[in-house]
Amino acid sequence: MKISVIGTGYVGLVTGTCLAETGNEVICVDIDEQKVKKMQEGEVPIYEPHLDVLFERNINAGRLKFTTSLEEGLQHGNIIFLALPTPEDEDGSADLSYVLGVADQIGKLLTDYKVIVDKSTVPVGTADLVAETIAKNTSVEFDVVSNPEFLREGFAVDDFLKPERIVVGSSSERAIELMRKLYKPFVRSGNPIIIMDEKSAELTKYAANSFLATKITFMNEIANFCERVGADVDKVRIGMGTDSRIGKRFLFPGIGYGGSCFPKDVKALHKSGREKGYDFEILDAVVRINEQQKTALIPKVKSYFNDDLKGKKIAIWGLAFKPETDDIREAPSLYTIDKLLEAGCTIKAFDPEAMPNVKKKLGDKISFATNMYGALEDADALVICTEWSIFRTPDFKRIKEQLANPVIFDGRNLYDVEDISKEGFHYFSIGRKDYSK
Repeated sequence: MKISVIGTGYVGLVTGTCLAETGNEVICVDIDEQKVKKMQEGEVPIYEPHLDVLFERNINAGRLKFTTSLEEGLQHGNIIFLALPTPEDEDGSADLSYVLGVADQIGKLLTDYKVIVDKSTVPVGTADLVAETIAKNTSVEFDVVSNPEFLREGFAVDDFLKPERIVVGSSSERAIELMRKLYKPFVRSGNPIIIMDEKSAELTKYAANSFLATKITFMNEIANFCERVGADVDKVRIGMGTDSRIGKRFLFPGIGYGGSCFPKDVKALHKSGREKGYDFEILDAVVRINEQQKTALIPKVKSYFNDDLKGKKIAIWGLAFKPETDDIREAPSLYTIDKLLEAGCTIKAFDPEAMPNVKKKLGDKISFATNMYGALEDADALVICTEWSIFRTPDFKRIKEQLANPVIFDGRNLYDVEDISKEGFHYFSIGRKDYSK
């Protein structure tokens, strides 16, 4: 099949590359000329595990191409994916200007039947808006489909190639048949292609992400209460997670969620509710608590240093909002860094992938190390913000030798409290007993 993908962010680039991997002819469209040029030369503009291999293979095979011309993309594809940004607006709603702007252009360029697929995460009713916007400029037949993505950064390629489910929102049998044909190679193991109306498909994405964000936030609340009553959140988590009605996933406490999806989607659903006269009170709490949780380590740091952080050197391990990505959008590390800088600290950080993005954002406000141990030199404390695998089994003797004070503030509960106590550290984590040697 001939496919066009408009937008080459995380979702668009993974979508285009993975669709090419199953033999489709794919053109990806982006307005950024420099970015398109680099992709044409074989350079992947984002870090996503395994994407580079598929990217190179399909470019070399001639199945994956890139252009800045929307007209070229529209002429090429029978199915047109809109994988455009829907950033958070000032009032918390999703900004649809990119999506509707492209829809307006599509209407002016349409010459024959196309299936226009909303792949972006969009509020309920967006498919109708896209259809109305296109129809203003054309009498050519087309269908608009809602096909939300459920890709986890760090696992996006696997999630696309082996999806748990595919949701297709459409009332057109013609469009549904084309979507079934497109996705058939990805569901050979029997996972479902779920057909529903457009509005239900749009809401499914927001509902799923908001529920997961709520689950994380609830566990962080339990962790905070554990600290006050002397309970161990690790034991509580295991006791809860073995209940099949609850499940084991998304029960790990920490310093809050970040990224491009959860923060934006929770706020967008909340705003959509208010626009329809419904107040999602539980989402109010989720947003508020998560903002507080992002800096949950700061009181522990201040307490340890007797509220005097001026001139303290802090090492930071982990900058991305989660491991296996270079994405720093709404990353808890940035909130932690801001508070430490406000208190007069100097910071040296290390992250396997996200340092260039943080450098662009913060400039010379902090310094960066070339490796994890390089961040520790003469530091007064180590603060862990992201649970990269390389941080899980470090050389504790080396850490202790390099730190001015043997103290670790762990926002992701990487280490066993008893084990690290034997290593001679002061150790502070989330929802567990703080240990001072």
